[in-house]
Amino acid sequence: MSSNQILVVDDEVGIRDLLSEILWDEGYQVTLAENANQARLFRNKNRPDLVLLDIWMPDTDGITLLKEWANSGLLTMPVVMMSGHGTIDTAVEATRIGACDFLEKPIALQKLLSTVGRALQHNESSSPSTPISLSALGKSNAVLELKKTLEHAKKLKLPVFLTGEPGCEIDICAQFFRNTNFPWIDLEDSAELSSGHTDLLKKAKEGILFIREIGDLKKEEQKGLLSLLCKLENHNIKLICASTQPLAKLVALGDYDADLFQTLMSLTVVIPPLRTHAEDIPNLANLILSRYVEAKETPIKQFNTASLNALRNYDWPGNLAQLMAVVKSLALTALGEEITLENTNQILSKQEKTNEYKSISFSLDLPLREARDIFEKMYFEYHLSKETGGITKVADNVGLERTHLYRKLKQLGIKFKKN
Repeated sequence: MSSNQILVVDDEVGIRDLLSEILWDEGYQVTLAENANQARLFRNKNRPDLVLLDIWMPDTDGITLLKEWANSGLLTMPVVMMSGHGTIDTAVEATRIGACDFLEKPIALQKLLSTVGRALQHNESSSPSTPISLSALGKSNAVLELKKTLEHAKKLKLPVFLTGEPGCEIDICAQFFRNTNFPWIDLEDSAELSSGHTDLLKKAKEGILFIREIGDLKKEEQKGLLSLLCKLENHNIKLICASTQPLAKLVALGDYDADLFQTLMSLTVVIPPLRTHAEDIPNLANLILSRYVEAKETPIKQFNTASLNALRNYDWPGNLAQLMAVVKSLALTALGEEITLENTNQILSKQEKTNEYKSISFSLDLPLREARDIFEKMYFEYHLSKETGGITKVADNVGLERTHLYRKLKQLGIKFKKN
């Protein structure tokens, strides 16, 4: 018997029974819900590997339930929408919220099985270290304003520049622009910017080109990006770029192209630091913890009130990336099922003490880029020294993708072993 559990939500008993019979015969474990309320109650206690969700139901429609799960951070499993009279607009809306696929009734057997297979592969490739959705980021005024700004930016054809402190929610904000029906190109090799743009334009046509850290671009890559900007509109490509570096200072120092800076700054989205919406931290911490528990990376744990208050009152210089790392450490090190204030204070105190790295000292009279390189070298060497789980764990802890971390370590001359 397969360990994959599928939740089928449909108000028609004939559809539920038919899907249940087919899926059981294929070796899946199946749970049935005849309405949104039953599905809601099941999801609050369990995380299925896949949900087949009917759109049209009498109590609460499937789109509304999908939004509920997305807004509460419970949309951590793939959801396939089903409808006997769906429209393209409905399918697009479901995909935008977070559904991974759409099935039209009557559902052909092979279509059902192939769709279920793809969705379960998507589930297996997901990770609790993947950034949470924008919908689950919080309900504070700072986050609501961020959402409004991103909604406005999404409607415009201009390039979008995302900026904020290290560890902020850049990936979450970038993913807000993503549409699974169109290309999404996450530029991993910035050298492509300084060469011919033909392949890059072809891959990203009608979609999104995302450049994660434009502050690291070399001079020739900066010129290449400026040249590329003139070609994007003809290929209907939207550029999303980001940086946690002070680009204006780099321009003043002559290290960054002034024309490129002025062009990209026309539509800037400033991501608020985590400390400015501290009221969201308890819910975020609970959400992050539940993702590790659901992924069976940690035993079942829960925060007590005092520990959540301690997290809320912490300053979080590393923002969401640091919060995710702290929650994971607490989940792994707390001995009981309850994460206490003592557990939390111990981990937070370690954030302040970094052994031989606890006092970073270098001349502040150095040029900005040189000082930043020294700090970054010490920062990454520290994380490499304390993490025995390999480069993937380090990437999770510092909030970077592995490819970007490899590139950063090579740039700083730090030796490491690939895994």
